[in-house]
Amino acid sequence: MNTASFSELYTQRYKSSFLYVKSYVRDDMAAEDIVSEALINLWQILKKETVKNPQALLLTMLKNDALNYLKHQEVKMAAMESISLKMARDLNYRIATLKACDPEEVFSSEVTEIIERTLLSLPEQTRRVFEMSRYDNLSIKEIAEQLAIVPKSVEYHITQSLKALRIALKDYLPIFYFLFGL
Repeated sequence: MNTASFSELYTQRYKSSFLYVKSYVRDDMAAEDIVSEALINLWQILKKETVKNPQALLLTMLKNDALNYLKHQEVKMAAMESISLKMARDLNYRIATLKACDPEEVFSSEVTEIIERTLLSLPEQTRRVFEMSRYDNLSIKEIAEQLAIVPKSVEYHITQSLKALRIALKDYLPIFYFLFGL
């Protein structure tokens, strides 16, 4: 077999090698790749040295390459399964959280008290700008005109207010977004 050309080797061994590998990997493209690579490697070995049983060597190469492919598939599946489990846990958490959301509780005295306390802790100008923005629904431009300040100052005060409220209401973050439209 040492004097055989690659095309002879390919013609003699491709079909049976392909069927053997495909029976394990169950993917035509992967089986084709594995068989082609093994046949090329076998041919290169046969050009350099005498091999007692080239068929056994080819079978060993096919077996090892198919095993490597299947082990790689196993790792991929484990990773996908892990990702899927994490996604399922996250989804279940979001469902449970949303089911537990009680609108009556959202507007409870506890949340209202936290908001009021936080707003009272803010500087007067910052609190006033926030209340005009969120409670009176005035635009930045309207607030700036009424308070005789520049619009950038209005934006700064609103940002400071929201930052303070975000910290104070960290346990109620989804509700915070609902209440203050962020």
